[in-house]
Amino acid sequence: MTGRAEVERHKRMIDATFERVDLISGDAELLSDFARYLSVLVSGFLEKAVVELIFEYVRRHSHPTVQQHIEQKLRKFTNAKVQKLLDLVGSFDADWRTDLEAYLVDEFKDAVNGIVDIRNNVAHGGSTGVTIVRVKNYYVTIKQVVNHIAEFCAPEP
Repeated sequence: MTGRAEVERHKRMIDATFERVDLISGDAELLSDFARYLSVLVSGFLEKAVVELIFEYVRRHSHPTVQQHIEQKLRKFTNAKVQKLLDLVGSFDADWRTDLEAYLVDEFKDAVNGIVDIRNNVAHGGSTGVTIVRVKNYYVTIKQVVNHIAEFCAPEP
């Protein structure tokens, strides 16, 4: 499965989860639980999508031994805040970094950093006060960020 196909598969799974949440009404505690759960999924989606797109680029442009090395390094990519994203794409191409840095402003930067912060807070037992609406808004924005990264890492033929 190609990087883009894997990203789409993951996106469909999260979309389906949001659709199931939309069927819940009136139970604020349950919605809060789903918001925390979805924040973990959305943060993971960002990490996995970026890694899959870069894997696709590497598979297309590198010798198998280079692919293996990069894949081993990228498996450790976590906490995909803006600075880490910039550093990662910049390690492949300085122009990619410049492009992404210009793109990741305002709501894009807030969504990327915000979802990672929420996920880390949830993972470490913190109370988040996060809502489904906020996670859904972050997810919409993060899908745009992933699509933007795909444009230079794994452009469609």
